[in-house]
Amino acid sequence: MTSTTAAADHAACAAALRAAGSSFALPIRLLPPAKRQGTTALYAFCRRADDIVDDAPDPDTARQGLDAFEAAACRALAGDRVADPVLRAVADTTRRFAVPPRCLTDILDGVRMDLEQTTYATRAALDGYCRRVASAVGVAAIHIWGFVDPRAVDLSDDCGLAFQYTNILRDIPEDLGRGRIYLPAEDLAACGCTADDLRAGRIHAGFESLARRLVSVAETRFRRAAALDRMLTTDGRLAFRAMFGVYHALLSGVRRAGPAIFVRRVKPAKPRLLAAAAAAVVLGTARSRL
Repeated sequence: MTSTTAAADHAACAAALRAAGSSFALPIRLLPPAKRQGTTALYAFCRRADDIVDDAPDPDTARQGLDAFEAAACRALAGDRVADPVLRAVADTTRRFAVPPRCLTDILDGVRMDLEQTTYATRAALDGYCRRVASAVGVAAIHIWGFVDPRAVDLSDDCGLAFQYTNILRDIPEDLGRGRIYLPAEDLAACGCTADDLRAGRIHAGFESLARRLVSVAETRFRRAAALDRMLTTDGRLAFRAMFGVYHALLSGVRRAGPAIFVRRVKPAKPRLLAAAAAAVVLGTARSRL
């Protein structure tokens, strides 16, 4: 792979990040150029996999698309030339930063779960899904950013769960529209709620308890993940702090919304998110509060 081709591949990933309007765009800009490129390639890989599933007209088409994408990814990781610039860029990133290839296959396994499973009976089962679609991303990211303590890998698991629980609580109505309920059935039952209530929009007092219950789970993961801050290299730490601040602010918005999260997607104002990211960068994750 020539440097010119590699640059074009990474430029395609940067274009995908810009087009998505992701909240990750600002934190990624805090990284030095090589790590920024690598993290952007990781984001573009995840985005492409999600889009294959979410944009397909039916599950069979999504499965075929995801199978083809995974096969091409495996060829790229093995050093073969593939047509997709995103896969070439993520393979380049994996080699350059010694990212465990298993991270990428775990991510695809998690995305595939959305084709096979639309509800979760237990929190443990949901955590297994979150570890694939989110914690695996965190483990890959800290390899790109650099870490100085092997415990960072375990804390990336907590961070991934914190972020993904936040996504789940923010996106409940949107996921319902796709026929998915990520809220564990055991938590619904413990609060006197049912999936049928949720689908029908019967949001009674039990849902307020459910919101508090699941926000508390995410808060616990955030508290554990905060220790990751001191285990990263300096340039990686800044990006992590900004991402942590943004997601902490999103969870704060979820907490304030209470039972409204079951009928309306939480959308904190962009200035609030930017302020939260800036505060976390300056003050660190330990001082970031809901």
